[in-house]
Amino acid sequence: MNRILGVAAAMTLLAGCGGSGGDTRAISGAGATFPASIYQKWSEGYRQATKVGLNYQAIGSGGGIKQIKAGTVDFGATDKPLKPDELQKAGLYQFPTVIGGVVPILNVEGLKPGQLKLTGPLLADIYLGKVKSWNDPAIASINPGIPLPARPITVVHRSDGSGTTFLFTTYLSGQSPEWAQKAGASDSIAWPTGLAGKGNDGVAAFVKQTAGSIGYVEYAYASQNGTSFALMKNKAGSFVAPDAASFGAAAAGADWANAPGNYLLLLDQPGAGAWPITGATFILLHKQQQGATTAQAVLKFFDWAYANGDAAAAKLDYVPLPAAVKDLVRKQWASEITAGGKPVWPAK
Repeated sequence: MNRILGVAAAMTLLAGCGGSGGDTRAISGAGATFPASIYQKWSEGYRQATKVGLNYQAIGSGGGIKQIKAGTVDFGATDKPLKPDELQKAGLYQFPTVIGGVVPILNVEGLKPGQLKLTGPLLADIYLGKVKSWNDPAIASINPGIPLPARPITVVHRSDGSGTTFLFTTYLSGQSPEWAQKAGASDSIAWPTGLAGKGNDGVAAFVKQTAGSIGYVEYAYASQNGTSFALMKNKAGSFVAPDAASFGAAAAGADWANAPGNYLLLLDQPGAGAWPITGATFILLHKQQQGATTAQAVLKFFDWAYANGDAAAAKLDYVPLPAAVKDLVRKQWASEITAGGKPVWPAK
């Protein structure tokens, strides 16, 4: 396939292992496939600037959480933010890196990208298996004049523990009491119906090869591959397209300064232009480090990305964090991450 799917399918992003000044150790991380493409791009730029490499395994948010808890990687990555009590219990700290959106993608003959309209309750009924064909009256009623085939709907979902799934199912639970009762909201659920693909790339691949299918992926996997996608009705009643502007509109009112543990969801936000399934992606670190060197290396990488990575993020259809949020996070680093009782990051 193309670059993004090929990267994620490889399940490892490796931007060199070389070092400078005697430091030949690559930084290691694992987790969410949602930000895999931007972490690859950042790692390429960082290696060119510093000669320090990044080895990132895109194994899903659930895997990233497990690996950082086990201490087998330097950092974990997740699109499912951990609640403050979970962070405290595990001795972890989390911070956001970029913002993106989860998008319904389609493989339906005759439908162009952005031509089909969906609502949250309707999307829930499709994933519950209640709406079974593309010409169902529930779909046709909000898509007058659109040629809808009498083809069965094939639902595609994630097979692995996934922050993308957490965002998607949390959104559906807020839209449909029946979904909330029967399926629920989590990074891994018992799906009522459908095919299972591993990672965003696995879902995208299943949709691409299965006529009549619908899936959900992080937007970069749709936009960079020309995959057909649906418009979604947001809280303001507008049908909006997924793009950086609509993700940014959803994030515009995000109050990070008053979010304990940086736990903040951006689902179903108000505003005429807001994409309803928007979310940040997060990095997980142990608050108490065995030594300062590893944590400093990780924070130097993300500090560089904060300072130099916005253009690359925007090009890949992510929304960079506002400068004020980056400054807030940097201050947190100085107080939250310690080694031997001392901060590993200088206060500024």
